[in-house]
Amino acid sequence: IGAWGLFLKANSALVGPSQGVALRFPDRRNDHEVELAVVIGRPGTNIARARALDHVAGYAIGLDMTVRGTELPSFRKSIDSYAVLGPWLVTAEEIANPNALDFSIQVNGTVRQKSNTRYLDFDVERLIEFASSFYTLLPGDIIMTGTPAGVGPVAPGDIMSAEIAGIGAMEVKVRAA
Repeated sequence: IGAWGLFLKANSALVGPSQGVALRFPDRRNDHEVELAVVIGRPGTNIARARALDHVAGYAIGLDMTVRGTELPSFRKSIDSYAVLGPWLVTAEEIANPNALDFSIQVNGTVRQKSNTRYLDFDVERLIEFASSFYTLLPGDIIMTGTPAGVGPVAPGDIMSAEIAGIGAMEVKVRAA
């Protein structure tokens, strides 16, 4: 995380699952990434790892879409509708350990990614600690955890079905913008 840092997404990138993903560059490779979305509920800066989860309001499924190319990640990942969040917010109290959740995504019924948050490069506490050392985290801010192997392309007409244990499942349609 220290080598890559973080990137920010435009507010207009955020949509719900029923809105779907509108590919702005359907002629280029557009990839899905299923991630745990951590929603901040209490403000903080330089948050200690031991207190990090105290700042979490809840969790959701996040689809972090990316158009491949030479542009900076903040552009390629921040296009309108490229951050799908849903199907709802599960409160932090309902998730005993965010670092032990099975999650997966299927595209048109084929499993593309299937893992557990314990296998991600950084746990939720480390992500909050790191992000808050550079940015003041505010209620409503969302941190996505990163994704396991299996990232793959989607095209107009595809249907992505994502699931995280304890949170639920959502179906997202892909279309051209």
